[in-house]
Amino acid sequence: MADDSEWMKLPIDQKCEHKVWKARLNGYEEAMKLFQKIVDEKSPEWSKYLGLIKKFVTESNAVAQLKGLEAALVYIENAHVAGKTTGEVVSGVVNKVFNQPKARAKELGSDICLMYIEIEKGETVQEELLKGLDNKNPKIVVACVETLRRALSEFGSKITSLKPIIKVLPKLFESREKAIRDEAKLLAVEIYRWIRDALRPPLQNINPVQLKELEEEWVKVSQSAPKQTRFLRSQQDLKAKFEQQQASGDAEGEEGDDEVVPQIDAYELLEAVEILSKLPKDFYDKIEAKKWQERKEALEAVEILVKNPKIEAGDYGDLVRALKKVVGKDTNVLLVALAAKCLAGLAAGLRKKFGSYAGLVVPTILEKFKEKKPQVVQALQEAIDAIFLTTTLQNISEDVLAVMDNKNPTIKQQTSLFLARSFRHCTPTTLPKSLLKPLCAALLKQINDSAAEVRDAAFEALGTAQKVVGEKAVNPFLAEVDKLKLDRIKECADKVELATGKKVGSGEKKEAKAMTAAPSAANEKDSKEAAKPGMASKKPAPSKSGGPVKKGKAPAAGGGAAKGKKAADVKEVFEQELSSEACEEKAATVLPATCMQLLDSGNWKERLASMEEFQKAVETMEKSDIPCQALVKMLAKKPGFKETNFQVMQMRLHIVALVAQKGNFSKTSANVVLDGLVDKVGDVKCGGNAKEALSAIAGACTLPWTAEQVVSLAFAQKNPKNQSETLNWLSNAIKEFGFAGLNVKAFISNVKTALAATNPAIRTSAITLLGVMFLYMGAPLRIFFEEEKPALLSQIDAEFEKMKGQTPPPPTRASPKSGAGDDGEEGEEHEDDSPADVMDLLPRADICDKISSDLVSKIGDKNWKIRKEGLDEVTTILNEAKFILPNIGELPNALKGRLNDSNKILVQQTLGILQQLATAMGPNVKQHVKNLGMPVITVIGDSKANVRAAALVTLNSWVEQTGMKEWLEGEDLSEELKRENPFLRQELLGWLAEKLPTLRTVPSDLHFCLPYLYACLEDRNGDVRKKAQEALPMFMMHIGFEKMSKATGKLKPASKDQVLALLDKAKASMPAKPAPPPGKSSSKQGGSAPAPTPAAAVFDSGPPASESKPDPKKTKPGAPASKGKAVPAKKVPSKQSAKDEDDRSGPIYIIVPNGKEQRVKEEKGLKVLKWNFPTPRDEYIEQLKTQMSTCLAKWLQDELFHPDFQRHIKALAVMTDRLETEKEGVMSCLDLVLKWFTLRFFDTNTSVLMKVLEYLKLLFAMLSQEEYHLTELEATSFIPYLLLKVGESKDVVRKDVRAILNKMCQVYPASKMFNFIMEGIKSKNSKQRAECLEELGCLVESYGMNVCQPTPAKALKEIAVHIGDRDTTVRNAALNTIVAVYNVHGEQVFKLIGNLSEKDLSMLEERIKRAGKKQTVAAPAKQPEEKPQRAQNANTSLQRKAPPEDMSSKLNQARNMGGHQEPSHTIPREFQLDLDEIENDNGTVRCEMPALVQHKLDEIFEPVLIPEPKIRAVSPHFDDMHSNTASTINFVISQVASGDINTSIQALAQIDEVLRQEDKAEAMSGHIDQFLIATFMQLRLVYNTHMADERLDKDDIVRLYSCIIGNMISLFQMESLAREASTGVLKDLMHGLITLMLDCRVEDLEEGQQVVRSVNLLVVKVLEKSDQTNILSALLLLLQDSLLATASSPKFSELVMKCLWRMIRLLPEAINNINLDRILLDIHNFMRVLPKEKLKQHKSELPMRTLKTLLHTLCKLKGPMIMDHLSMIENKHESELESHLLRVMKHSMDGTSSKSDKETEKGASRTEKVSKANVSDFLAEIFKKIGSKENTKEGLAELYEYKKKYSDADIEPFLKNSSQFFQSYVERGLRLIEMEREGKARITSSGISPHMTEINTVPAVTSSAPPATNANGEEVGPSVYLERLKILRQRCGLDNAKQDERPPLSSLLSKTSAPPSVVSSTDMLHSKLSQLRESREQFQHLDLDSNQTHASTTSTSSSSTTANIDDLKKRLERIKSSRK
Repeated sequence: MADDSEWMKLPIDQKCEHKVWKARLNGYEEAMKLFQKIVDEKSPEWSKYLGLIKKFVTESNAVAQLKGLEAALVYIENAHVAGKTTGEVVSGVVNKVFNQPKARAKELGSDICLMYIEIEKGETVQEELLKGLDNKNPKIVVACVETLRRALSEFGSKITSLKPIIKVLPKLFESREKAIRDEAKLLAVEIYRWIRDALRPPLQNINPVQLKELEEEWVKVSQSAPKQTRFLRSQQDLKAKFEQQQASGDAEGEEGDDEVVPQIDAYELLEAVEILSKLPKDFYDKIEAKKWQERKEALEAVEILVKNPKIEAGDYGDLVRALKKVVGKDTNVLLVALAAKCLAGLAAGLRKKFGSYAGLVVPTILEKFKEKKPQVVQALQEAIDAIFLTTTLQNISEDVLAVMDNKNPTIKQQTSLFLARSFRHCTPTTLPKSLLKPLCAALLKQINDSAAEVRDAAFEALGTAQKVVGEKAVNPFLAEVDKLKLDRIKECADKVELATGKKVGSGEKKEAKAMTAAPSAANEKDSKEAAKPGMASKKPAPSKSGGPVKKGKAPAAGGGAAKGKKAADVKEVFEQELSSEACEEKAATVLPATCMQLLDSGNWKERLASMEEFQKAVETMEKSDIPCQALVKMLAKKPGFKETNFQVMQMRLHIVALVAQKGNFSKTSANVVLDGLVDKVGDVKCGGNAKEALSAIAGACTLPWTAEQVVSLAFAQKNPKNQSETLNWLSNAIKEFGFAGLNVKAFISNVKTALAATNPAIRTSAITLLGVMFLYMGAPLRIFFEEEKPALLSQIDAEFEKMKGQTPPPPTRASPKSGAGDDGEEGEEHEDDSPADVMDLLPRADICDKISSDLVSKIGDKNWKIRKEGLDEVTTILNEAKFILPNIGELPNALKGRLNDSNKILVQQTLGILQQLATAMGPNVKQHVKNLGMPVITVIGDSKANVRAAALVTLNSWVEQTGMKEWLEGEDLSEELKRENPFLRQELLGWLAEKLPTLRTVPSDLHFCLPYLYACLEDRNGDVRKKAQEALPMFMMHIGFEKMSKATGKLKPASKDQVLALLDKAKASMPAKPAPPPGKSSSKQGGSAPAPTPAAAVFDSGPPASESKPDPKKTKPGAPASKGKAVPAKKVPSKQSAKDEDDRSGPIYIIVPNGKEQRVKEEKGLKVLKWNFPTPRDEYIEQLKTQMSTCLAKWLQDELFHPDFQRHIKALAVMTDRLETEKEGVMSCLDLVLKWFTLRFFDTNTSVLMKVLEYLKLLFAMLSQEEYHLTELEATSFIPYLLLKVGESKDVVRKDVRAILNKMCQVYPASKMFNFIMEGIKSKNSKQRAECLEELGCLVESYGMNVCQPTPAKALKEIAVHIGDRDTTVRNAALNTIVAVYNVHGEQVFKLIGNLSEKDLSMLEERIKRAGKKQTVAAPAKQPEEKPQRAQNANTSLQRKAPPEDMSSKLNQARNMGGHQEPSHTIPREFQLDLDEIENDNGTVRCEMPALVQHKLDEIFEPVLIPEPKIRAVSPHFDDMHSNTASTINFVISQVASGDINTSIQALAQIDEVLRQEDKAEAMSGHIDQFLIATFMQLRLVYNTHMADERLDKDDIVRLYSCIIGNMISLFQMESLAREASTGVLKDLMHGLITLMLDCRVEDLEEGQQVVRSVNLLVVKVLEKSDQTNILSALLLLLQDSLLATASSPKFSELVMKCLWRMIRLLPEAINNINLDRILLDIHNFMRVLPKEKLKQHKSELPMRTLKTLLHTLCKLKGPMIMDHLSMIENKHESELESHLLRVMKHSMDGTSSKSDKETEKGASRTEKVSKANVSDFLAEIFKKIGSKENTKEGLAELYEYKKKYSDADIEPFLKNSSQFFQSYVERGLRLIEMEREGKARITSSGISPHMTEINTVPAVTSSAPPATNANGEEVGPSVYLERLKILRQRCGLDNAKQDERPPLSSLLSKTSAPPSVVSSTDMLHSKLSQLRESREQFQHLDLDSNQTHASTTSTSSSSTTANIDDLKKRLERIKSSRK
């Protein structure tokens, strides 16, 4: 007992493994109880027992084993992880349970197996049970068979795979054990229940007695279909349905299910038999024997072999050719029948594998139908029917069409009957229009045949076709068939039954009579056909997404009515020709009597009046009432189209067009007028009307028909004008109506005639027409004209070149057959077959006769030279023929032999011929893929690289013509892959990896390649393994992960594990299937779910994935592209996708209050994993997934965590789209979003990484704009991982990461960032170290030494270590960083970096010296400008402020050079002084100091994007205005555009009042665009409506104009407001004003002249006061539009150009204020849209001159620097602009360089010209002055001037002998002068370079480094206060220029090599305040010294300086006195 008590204390899992059986028994019992208690199937408790379940089952103690089995069963039923134990547990059950004597144990074992099947592990279970059948213990075998039977009985044949079971059944029947045989019998009966007769063939060879017993049992089996009674976990919906049926006992339901029995194809269950080796050895000799008996023997031997129902694939080419020869040439009809039977057997046994030989034998069989003997005909029918099932109608259609014109009626009859039988096996998809069209055309000829049997057969074929595809699809081809014949076709269609194998129609009876055979023969044949494996079952099996096979009664998708209407149109097109009397009668009923009488009057005026009446009558008639034929005959009546008066003629032609458009116009009516119309096409006055009439007729009678008639009529005439104009009309008509259906062959002959014409106009028109045709046909069109003269051909080529790259315009006019009547499906089919049509048009030669037997024997000769001769001959034949028919006789076999020629030169030549063959044959080369294409794949395995390369080129040229489907069908590809040739394997796998991703669907046969693909994964050759791994994801995208995992089942365990690991890896990189072309999938889905089709279409219209990468920006957030792919790829029902679509329209972020704080607490309290890892483990990903589930939309989370990277890209696209609209949401879960991005940094996919970085840049820009501050949690979990990517090998990635780091400094203190980057320099990745060091240097440059953490000394010591790094880039980066510190901190650096080795120190000194910096201490470019951590509101995690980022910072950012710019920011409102507030306070103290949160008050002055109603006081000046200014202004502006003149005038008066008061005008800021839009809308309203309204008083209009113009003039006098107008608005405004100036109606008004003069004045104001960049852009765009618009008047363009000239005159003053990059981009776009050639064609040369003048002026003003401003132009080197600028530069440099130099010197002080000889004297004089007390200042000033003028002058010799004090005095003096003059110099001398020398300038640290700090603290100048005041005034919206519209100062700087740019004082105040908060102890560094403030001085004119200072002083005094 002591032992007992010992194990009783153990935990359950240990008890289960205890050595004492009782302990184990107790353990099993407790475990079972525990398992029953656990509710959560994903509980971690389950995992503990994962390894024990096998032990539960294999328990050695029988009593304990029962409990163990029960516990195991409960575990398997409930545990989420149970599936992992399947293999080992089932194996244990088979070996250790099924041999137990206890029935209960076996039952439990069997239950366990079935439970595993229920949890989706059926394959593994079945595999183990089948292994158990080989066990020597009969008990185990019986139990395994019984379990398999139970599985089949309960789960059904869909879940239990029958093929492997049926394979072992015969073996079980042979067992010596009766129990096994009996169990096998029961299993066979169960299988029979599910698959019926398909089981018979596999069991034919068992013991006859057993078979008889089985037959008896089978008879007893119920006829009702069996049902699945137990369901998988994934089938719970089926289970519920089944239980519901059981409950209701619904008999109907059962009947309904009867039809759903899965049809099993017996063929699939059979073992293939190899027959080639069993052929008699002398077969090929005997078949050629002269005695017919010997030939018969040979055929009988084959007949026995081909009776095997399934034949193994092999090379049957020789056998098929031998049989074909007998069928075609043998004189003994018995042998012909026997050979046909052999072919039928072979085709039935090989099925699809016979397809490659179909093309070889079909023509022969069809020709042989001339035989009259019934048994021969029947054998041939059986053969061709069997062969048809191995191929497609498409492949043999050429051969069928070839014999349809045969003179022998029997051949025609039998071919039609064959077509009828074939059609029954087709579906609408396999019988497309492109195939049906030629077949119907051939059959239509036969329904008029003289032989009755031919007619009957043709009717039957047409009837069958109609039944298959529906009347609507066939009717267009039966347009000209009379009603009797149509009825006959319909009758035949009604009798047809599709692909059921039953007796069909009446055709066969007739056929039987014709053959004089017993009717039973036909019946017998049919029943055979039905019994043929898969014939009946294969085709009608569950149809694809297209829905069930159409029965032709109703359309499958919507649009039926439209199509019905179309069909009606088609019938109506043909009408009987009426006599002239009948026409007159009909016309008289609808036309006035006078009209009829005067039609042929001698007086032209009467005829004209008659025509006018005629026109009015037609216009008032309804469509159905117009007797078109009668009316056009009246019009054609004398004088008709010979009318001499052009006015009458124009009217006549117009009426023809009207009748054609309005009535039901037929071809009969068209024939009446076409001749007359063509005669008038070339007429100068009437040509336009004639063309319009022709177009109207084309609209009514279809363009193809009309064009053919018109062109033939035109070329029957001799009038060259008519011919050229006809061709011009056709060119336009093709563009208008589209190209579909045109008979190009007919046109081409006419075009050739036109090209040969002597009249140049005809030739030009013909070439233009060819250009239009080229748009639709592409390159093949040129082939028709290769024979033309070189000069003409070059013209044609030039026209084609023009058209290259253009897409055909969409048809704008509908033709009745292809227009609106069509629904999507037909449109799609039109598109589909247009390329095929083009190929069909090419004239193809039949080269069959040239492929003689001599040539074939030559190619196969033993002598290689003769073989080469043969190949040369073939090349010659192909070159001559160009395009050939697919029938090339014996050539394929001859060429096939040469592909394995021992002479490699001949192999290459053969490959060349095959390439030629593919081009020559076009898509028809498909039928040679199997016998000629596959051997090319074999050549890919050649040992010589050049042969392999040639083979690949050939292969690709074939695939281009055939598509991939033919290559992937059958087992040929897998056979190739089976060959253990490393070259073949690697090339073939590489080729497949390239081709497979481009396909949307592939044949299922691709899975045959898997075993060999897996073998390649373990190949000895490394290249093969690599290629196999690359191909793995491509196979997976089509076959699926599940099937591929299943296929590993047959591998050895070691291999299986390795392959499964690779499969998992491949799953992650599996590409998504390409999206279907728009509309296609929607039409396919239409069949199964018509209603949701439009939704599906919306998804599918995403970007096509040939691009593979969809453009995320084009994807609307509401319809992410991912769904677009999901619909077709995964066959998701349309309804579901529509529902998903709705789900996606909501917000993607869910804001959880305090969610972020909670997560921070959890991470600090270690409740969750800390986000810190070298590589992300699964638990981190799961944790993030859980956290994100509460914050993100479900669908977005699914996309983010999807294994397919394409889904990530789509998710990012949506996130990017929603970034602006869901800012709050992003910020609420920013920590999680950033964590997800860190996971992406560990992915290897570059495209995802680039999208991630793109998003991050936008994200941080938005956060910066929102004044957000990154929390520590966010920073620590993101920055270290971002820094990993700074070491990426790709430049573009590193650049983006650096840009992100740079942006991050705006939302996270740079000093803290410094620490993270310091960690980055410890990385092993040298690129990462180098980039981090560079980044540190940038931080120091931008923020000064205070940024170095923990102390500068420690940081610099660590950086200095890297000077000795092995890697050059790291060394350089470290040196550059130290140099950057040196530039900021001077000599002190050497103390801070500590001891360096001598080598490192010398490198550093050398680098400092090279940087050319004097060791003077310079101030940092900016004191640490880090955003302050703002107080967090307790209720929210969002830290932000209202005003958006200042525009100037964005402009600075764009202009800053280098990657390390720091955009300036507006000062947070909390810290601004409002002088106005203080000054006007007048003692009423409102102490609300702590309420700093009221910083939103300033909003009125910010550019408000979406005005929000926020209540604020503008400032004391605005007390009399409405409290909510913004909304008031919005309301008033909205009234400006009112349709009521008075309302508009009142609104304008209110705005005018605001604009006239300077103190109030600023309230309009931010509303300028809005106001201008309202204004030009009002102008447009006046122009279009009011001016035309006669009821309105014109004085009111003048008043309105006056108000508008007055307002605008007031507005544009205020530069600060005028500059707010954006480009687009200015463009529209200028358009409105110029239109007003040109409006002649205004001049007619009383005060019209005054209005025009005012507008003139206003335009001048707009040009002068608007933002110069915006107005220049606007004018360029306006000019471009006016030149492009055909309706635009030349006067308009002229006025726009005048405005541009005025702007050009203003350029010298404005050049520094304009964004030159943007202007040049606009000019580039202008030149792209209107190239030089196009501008030259313009009537006036002014546009060209204007453009040249503008560019010349810009070049003159900017000089060579202009070339640096092309940054915004993509592919600038291809830009016409760049070349033009270079030319201008070259001329100006050549002509003016010397002159300009002189002028520059003149501009400087002339008295100081110094020749080289007296330079030293001059300098000595200056230094003497500096030395004397009196002239010191004068001397310094002269030295400063001298230095500026002679930048290269060396003053070192004069200084080196003086004392250190004197040197520093000179230096300081020069700096002071520089600062004094700087205010002026910055603006006035922007064109002169202040040359930099060692003394008087500061080391240029970066592009944003200011001049040096004044170390001696001299007195600060007044400019500082002025600047501060300006800032305050700016903030208060006073009269300074608006900051956000003012160009940044950097653009005003002189253009030196490294210009020191200026930091605005805003930035300095900002940085001061933020730094105060960041680190108070470093206070001493914050002093603003005079130099900084000087540097900050913005452009001010000297005249206003004093006034401003005085103003400031007065105001400050007032403030002080009021406070006292």
